[in-house]
Amino acid sequence: MANWLQRQWTRFTFWHLLLLPLSWIFGVLVSARRLLYKSGCIKSYRLNVPVVVVGNINVGGTGKTPLVIWLAEQLKLAGYKPGIISRGYGRSLKQMMQVQASSRPDEVGDEPVLIARRADCPVFVGSDRVLAGHALLKAYPDCNIIISDDGLQHYRLQRDVEIVVFDGAKGFGNGALLPAGPLRESKARLKLADALVSNGQIKSYDDLSGQQCVEMQLQAAQFYNLADEQVRLDAATFANKKIAAVAGIGNPERFFEQLRRQGLEFESFSYSDHHAFQSEDFEKISADIVVMTEKDAVKCRAFAKPDFWVLPVSALISQDLLTIILSKLNLLRK
Repeated sequence: MANWLQRQWTRFTFWHLLLLPLSWIFGVLVSARRLLYKSGCIKSYRLNVPVVVVGNINVGGTGKTPLVIWLAEQLKLAGYKPGIISRGYGRSLKQMMQVQASSRPDEVGDEPVLIARRADCPVFVGSDRVLAGHALLKAYPDCNIIISDDGLQHYRLQRDVEIVVFDGAKGFGNGALLPAGPLRESKARLKLADALVSNGQIKSYDDLSGQQCVEMQLQAAQFYNLADEQVRLDAATFANKKIAAVAGIGNPERFFEQLRRQGLEFESFSYSDHHAFQSEDFEKISADIVVMTEKDAVKCRAFAKPDFWVLPVSALISQDLLTIILSKLNLLRK
């Protein structure tokens, strides 16, 4: 259903015209809410350390997770001790809690588990990011900066740096707000961000109205075996094998294209973003090996088989982005 909606939001039809009045109402409510927070009519809260928000104005996946991991690594290299807070989309446990690398994705969310495994810093989930931030800082008093995974529209938490990431190929769809389009806020919101990051090469610069944008590319490493992560192989090892590629992410085609660039031929299986994989999902798949993303792998670890292989990726981003962030943080120290 989610993938179907994403396709509908790339164009305008007669049905979209019927939805536009609802989009206008939604836009008025969104703008009014932001102004109420900005004016202080609705109270917002500041943590006692700087906060960097990584978010988007689109519904659906845009590549925030690899960017958050990259940012945590870069901030550590710059001398900071970051902590990460997230809502934990789709989690079954609603209380605020710390996420460990061994946490169950169905309980805390798939992306927080992946971040906890990769970022090597404290990760807390909670629907109220202010309380999540306070809990993290109480548990880890040496933490001196918070990264908020998503939360661009969570104005209850004051922020010092805003980074907006979007899918370079999809852009901003038809440019309309929900429900006629994929946008949570209008494209004018981009002008308020400190930095824009495109996940992949930008298809059209028209959406940016001349604003500067930093490009992010996802670089693949060796495949690792989900049943034994110490075993790693190159794509060439899978030549002449019958391969099934599964992806339950915001843009499955991006993953499939990565596999094609490595010379692999496969049968693809797409699922909605954050799909809760079960062992039954793989019973219908006939293949010598199954390859998947890291985000999907954290949900398949409990029933991993020797023929399950994972393609890890890391964000490659110009240091221009880090320069923007550190410059803004340095101003806070003065």
